[in-house]
Amino acid sequence: MSIYEHFRREEHSFIDQVLDWKNVVQDEYRSKLSDFLDPRQQNIVSSIIGTSGEVTAAFFGGSETAERKRALLHPDYMVPELDDFEIQAYELEYPAKFVTIDHPQVLGTLMGLGLKREKFGDIIFSGEKIQLTAARETASYIEQQVTSVGKAKVSLRPIGLEELLSAKEPYVEDVVTVSSLRLDTILGEAFRLSRSKVKPFIQSEKTKVNWKVIHDPSFQVEGGDMLSMRGKGRCLLHSVEGQTKKGKYRIVLRFYGKR
Repeated sequence: MSIYEHFRREEHSFIDQVLDWKNVVQDEYRSKLSDFLDPRQQNIVSSIIGTSGEVTAAFFGGSETAERKRALLHPDYMVPELDDFEIQAYELEYPAKFVTIDHPQVLGTLMGLGLKREKFGDIIFSGEKIQLTAARETASYIEQQVTSVGKAKVSLRPIGLEELLSAKEPYVEDVVTVSSLRLDTILGEAFRLSRSKVKPFIQSEKTKVNWKVIHDPSFQVEGGDMLSMRGKGRCLLHSVEGQTKKGKYRIVLRFYGKR
């Protein structure tokens, strides 16, 4: 059975990349560090590398609660240290008494630097404090380039990883039944909308599955998928518990932020 059969077609290129990383570690007896990966990508790496071979995968994103993490593939005899993940943490300094900055503004500023999203980890908000993590190789560049967010003048102050705030979001859980595992059906149930109202969101690139835009309303979601809908929020399809006698699916949804 091919390894690709366990994953979606759109994930095959990432699987090829992970296999290349694994070969580098095996052939050259050295570690291989990835960019920041979302949780779905982390699960794929874990599935491919496993826990009993000559190559081991470790993950770290700056703190234990980080969502986006770098993967370090290494020979099984190596014991990785936190510094091996090459992560730089920052706190955003700005006139908090006079301006308000939100997550999309910070992300938009970082993406405007011409770097890939994968070069940045979590963006953490706690009250007026804003922190973020980045790949260390980008540090000098982003420190020079990030001077404003929106209309606010800002600067990035390097901080130690021990100063990072918790990135873990609180959630509420709900058990519901749905007629199918189509994307439009799940989003409709999650955000209390009809499928006809969900469809325009999907077709106008306002919905994501595992941080990637999905255009097909009939896309089949699976347990472990993170779903988001612009302006509505995001939720995790935590698990599919089975089917009822009437053929409906009993699922567990976790909602982050306001529902």
